[in-house]
Amino acid sequence: MKHSTTPQTRRGHRGGPARRIGRTLALVLPVVLVLSGTLAVTRVNWTGSPSSVLTASDVTSAAVSSKAVSLAPQDVLRDQLLTELQEKNPGVVLTHLQQAVDGHPSLARHCTSIARALGRAAVRIYGAPRAQSYARPVCDTAFASGVLAAHS
Repeated sequence: MKHSTTPQTRRGHRGGPARRIGRTLALVLPVVLVLSGTLAVTRVNWTGSPSSVLTASDVTSAAVSSKAVSLAPQDVLRDQLLTELQEKNPGVVLTHLQQAVDGHPSLARHCTSIARALGRAAVRIYGAPRAQSYARPVCDTAFASGVLAAHS
């Protein structure tokens, strides 16, 4: 009887590269999964209070997401026009509001609130009589109603 010196598996074949890769994955994969799960769990704020330790990526992603959430197109437009009102007269700013609404019809439903905010700001900057002199029928005279609301 002849005895072989090479190890035999159940089927009489030696383990090939696929079997070695499978064994390696069987040992390494659970370790990787446990470690990645552990790292993920440690990054969750389980206390419910704000974390005092933030990484740079946390700060950047929070700033980006808060800007994306809080600054809708109408908010961006309102802020731009209010800033412009500091440098230019309300007539120019109202023209830019009308152009923005004409260019982006989805802003039309926000036009009234933006014009009122501009009217209130114009009263703070120019006073009621002068601010009222710039009133025109942009957004159904909402600018004039903003002036009136800020004056009373």
